[in-house]
Amino acid sequence: MLQKTDKEVYDLIQKEEERQRDGLEMIPSENYTSAEVRECLGSILTNKYSEGYPKKRYYGGNEFIDEIEILAQNRAKKLFDVPHANVQPYSGSPANFAVYVAVCEPGDSVMGLNLPDGGHLTHGWKASATAKFFDSHPYHVKPDGHVDIDEAWKIAKEYKPKLIWAGATAYMYQYEFEKFAEIADSVGAYFATDIAHVAGLVAAGSHPSPVPYAHIVTTTTHKTLRGPRGGMIMVTEKGLAKDPDLGKKIDAAIFPGIQGGPHNHQTAAIAVALEQAMTPAFKEYGQQIVTNAKALAEALKKEGLTLVGNGTENHLILINLVPLMGPGGGALAEHALGLINITMNKNTIPAEPASPFFPSGLRLGTPTLTTRGMKEDDMGKVAHWIAAALHEIKDYHMPEEKEARPKYVKEFKEKIEGNANLMKLRQEVIAFAHDFPVEPTL
Repeated sequence: MLQKTDKEVYDLIQKEEERQRDGLEMIPSENYTSAEVRECLGSILTNKYSEGYPKKRYYGGNEFIDEIEILAQNRAKKLFDVPHANVQPYSGSPANFAVYVAVCEPGDSVMGLNLPDGGHLTHGWKASATAKFFDSHPYHVKPDGHVDIDEAWKIAKEYKPKLIWAGATAYMYQYEFEKFAEIADSVGAYFATDIAHVAGLVAAGSHPSPVPYAHIVTTTTHKTLRGPRGGMIMVTEKGLAKDPDLGKKIDAAIFPGIQGGPHNHQTAAIAVALEQAMTPAFKEYGQQIVTNAKALAEALKKEGLTLVGNGTENHLILINLVPLMGPGGGALAEHALGLINITMNKNTIPAEPASPFFPSGLRLGTPTLTTRGMKEDDMGKVAHWIAAALHEIKDYHMPEEKEARPKYVKEFKEKIEGNANLMKLRQEVIAFAHDFPVEPTL
């Protein structure tokens, strides 16, 4: 139908489908949903307005929507073993901001991992509303990429934060929830864990759960959990012990605090993804993600590349490009890999020598490759293509002068467009990608 009524949009969707099929998506915060999840997203549920919560709506006609949301709540509670779950957040950032609204007053001190050190915008980064409305005191990582727990203790003792975050977007180690719980308990802070990146790994048992340690757990639903783009906030038994009304406060923070009507098609898709995450096949999937990531990390090192932390404990790898290309090579590397149909993102590294806009690292991961059915042996091939592309451009070095960098990147792209060696790698990647369908097999 869309092909006939709006061919322009239809053609763009087809091009994106072809791009995904012909390449390797390696951004660790991305994944492929199942057909069942997409069926919910394209359903008539999107037609209904449902402000409020099940059995307490502001509009009529929500009897079936209520059942869908209750189902999603119950599945979240069962999967993560929590007593309270809110499945209405539009995405991870609103979910995190709702936590501030629920437990803090404007101006309260908060702590989270510094963004260039691998943290998230909503954990108190200076450009985020979470730092504009709250007094943010970020902690950092050490040169090996591990969180500096000693520094976190020092900051907590000095500023007595109301809220402490654990979680990250570029962290290759397992989160040390118990250490942060000890810090938070010592100063009476709420301890919130953002497991957006590792929620699927937690569900599969291939990453420790924060539930015994945290008061609040937030997550997106579209990364390793392999659902739609959405978010959830869960309150633990420990959280209710600290504040029996914490679940009610979280719900009020979402609605009417910062959101209006929930996206019902999204809620149904979350329910489906949660049910799929409870299967034995998903458990194997979550374990394979980590197995693949470790295999990929070892293969990249054998190819001569330098990794932050010298490897990974989860789904994510961070390449330090400084030994190969000097500071600031992330944007160049990202583009070169894009030319051979491998997608990953430029990223800062610990003690970043350049800038967040022209960083010195590459962030990559294995969730989507694993979804497509790739195994450890395949990671060696992927590592070879990544290294070959990077070595092809190793003689390009980002200028030290900030003003010269945009022009240099533009000229770099023009110079390597059509590079014969990169085009050869591209054809090899396409042929390889076609052996693995873009579809979860649950």
